Amino acid sequence: MKLSIDKIDLQRGLARLQAIVEKRSSMPILANALLTATGKNESGRLELAATDLEVGIRGSQVAKVTKPGALTISARKLYDIVRELPDESIQLESTPNAYLELRCGRARFTLAGTSAEEYPTLPDFSPGRMVRLQAAVLSQMIEGTMYAASLDETRYNLNGVYFEVLPETARIRMVATDGHRLALVERIAGSDVAGLASGVIVPRKGLAELKRLVDEVDADEVEIGFEGNSSLVRSGDVTLVMRLIEGEFPNYQQVIPKQCDQHLVLTADVLLRALRRVALLSAEHSRAVKVELSEGKLVLSSRTPDLGEAQEELDVDYAGVSISIGFNARYLLDCLGALGAKEVRLGFRDGGTAVEIRPTDDLASVAVVMPMRL
Repeated sequence: MKLSIDKIDLQRGLARLQAIVEKRSSMPILANALLTATGKNESGRLELAATDLEVGIRGSQVAKVTKPGALTISARKLYDIVRELPDESIQLESTPNAYLELRCGRARFTLAGTSAEEYPTLPDFSPGRMVRLQAAVLSQMIEGTMYAASLDETRYNLNGVYFEVLPETARIRMVATDGHRLALVERIAGSDVAGLASGVIVPRKGLAELKRLVDEVDADEVEIGFEGNSSLVRSGDVTLVMRLIEGEFPNYQQVIPKQCDQHLVLTADVLLRALRRVALLSAEHSRAVKVELSEGKLVLSSRTPDLGEAQEELDVDYAGVSISIGFNARYLLDCLGALGAKEVRLGFRDGGTAVEIRPTDDLASVAVVMPMRL
């Protein structure tokens, strides 16, 4: 392998791999990136790929290829080197003993690599049905749900976001829950979603990479498809593949309150800042805050014997029954941040049931937070 490539193109391609490569794996080669040079001269390409066996990504950059070939090299070390190089053309050349020689200006590096044949094969498939989705919409849906996915590895079916297609309304829905909170976002797909697989669970790590991809690329749309237990996303010269979570997602409709008797509209930023202040004196393990709602007044408070207590009162337009309820402040802060709304509508039933939070300008998004005992 021998080629020349612009530093900015190589750096962008390597940056895309960093969150995927496994740094502490029983398979050391998963810390490497697979470099494959194809084509010839100005029509050449350098493909950069990485996988952790659950999520894989491959991207292609324009390069002047003198000699096609492939090699794997430490993804982190190569990225660190390229990032520090001047903005000039970089020459890459592999040696017969699987070393990579890198030259840029008057700088020269030699890195130990391994044969491309030892690298795991990335899934290569073409789903029968690919649908184009707006990149900005997909990014918003991921941000609005992924925070609620469970981190508990024993609850494997909750370690991702449920992707559902509603063909009768040409909408897609994404739902996540960890048993303490739930996030749901529904959007018009903008294309024909009939025939696209529905009811699949996309893993957190794959979604994080998908969001990074749709936020990075210039394209307005991305293609997405499912086949078996795998998903494929394509945007320009970049392809992301991921293994879906096998399992049954819980009936999330049962978690969303059917009827909220009491409602309250608040400026999201005012509530968020007050919660942050009061949570400073909440217990470290529970982050518990008390929410007391009465006519014209919302009081937030927390108390920890070792630290002290905090209280903040907000004037509100409320004339319903008095309610006192406890919450994990972090759950409330996460959902308010993810909703990104100027105003939110809080729905309560009583002091022992979940609170429903919706943006006033987006009825297709909802967050549900379960109460806690104080």
